Amino acid sequence: MISNQIIQNSVEELNAITKVEFSIMDLDGIVIASTTEKMELETSLILNFAESPADSQIISGNHLLKILDEGEVAYVLIAKGRNEDAYIIGKVAVSQIQNLIVAYKEKFDKNSFFQNLILDNLLLVDIYNRAKKLHIVDEIKRAVFIIETKSDKDSDTMEMLKSLYSSHSGDYVTAVDERNIILIKALPANVEYEELEGIASTIVDMMSTEAMIAVKVSYGSIVNELREVSKSFKEAKMALDVGKIFYIEKSVMAYKTLGIGRLIYQLPINLCRIFIQEIFGDNLPTDIDEETIITIHKFFENNLNVSETSRQLFVHRNTLVYRIEKLEKRTGLDIRTFDDALTLKIALMVVNYMNYLDSLE
Repeated sequence: MISNQIIQNSVEELNAITKVEFSIMDLDGIVIASTTEKMELETSLILNFAESPADSQIISGNHLLKILDEGEVAYVLIAKGRNEDAYIIGKVAVSQIQNLIVAYKEKFDKNSFFQNLILDNLLLVDIYNRAKKLHIVDEIKRAVFIIETKSDKDSDTMEMLKSLYSSHSGDYVTAVDERNIILIKALPANVEYEELEGIASTIVDMMSTEAMIAVKVSYGSIVNELREVSKSFKEAKMALDVGKIFYIEKSVMAYKTLGIGRLIYQLPINLCRIFIQEIFGDNLPTDIDEETIITIHKFFENNLNVSETSRQLFVHRNTLVYRIEKLEKRTGLDIRTFDDALTLKIALMVVNYMNYLDSLE
């Protein structure tokens, strides 16, 4: 809803232009905005006018006018002065404030609409009815981005995103919790997923350079209708969670590129424990030292190429072979073979997932 400060700013601007003094009172008899400290009228007279059928009235040399909200009296405006100019300027003030009330209410309603939409709190018929009322286009391509920040400057992040992605272009920025900001991005008909990656990277770079805030951004798939926005949101949420478990070094995560991480993320914890026990028995890969972990990941990155891995790690080839053989003795897996390398890769990801679930508990 519109704040008292917005109304105060509005009447101050009108006063600066017209030199007419204004006061605005709500139906509880409280002055919510004024350009003068002098209130010459009794509160009871003003409230009686609010309840009367008259649209305007002159009391003690001041014009009283009603400010309506959806046909109901919301406030009473007092324009100081008996002359016709004060009345006309008062009508202008009433019109401006009524338009502000409508604009801010629509803004609030749109925010509430998109929050309920992504959380699946709306029936299908309500989605289309409310979208029509709020002038929200139904059948255009959209994708949901989630921006996670652990900074105490969440409000700054929200404002920066709103300045970059405005509702005038069909974009909406909202939030459903304290940690994540949600961007519902309107997209052109011929959009490609590479463009979504570019949008996410732009957000990360902008927050890093302009606000000095480190963020992680995830996004879901492109959807064609408004009712499918919640699907894209759920995918973006999964991408964010999977990224924090398996791809912690990445700042941008796309649902379409989660790979095997998406599969493991949906496994029941009991099945994970059975898998680890079957592969390793009592020799669980939970206490492998950091040097060996780095060696394993680098070996995988280089497609099991011993020479290239030893070069990038700045170690002798024989040293790398020694580390691999040491790992084989410990786990029973020779990662120079594809099957064993795949098994260990999946096992390490499963262990990371189990540790993540344990941390949540």
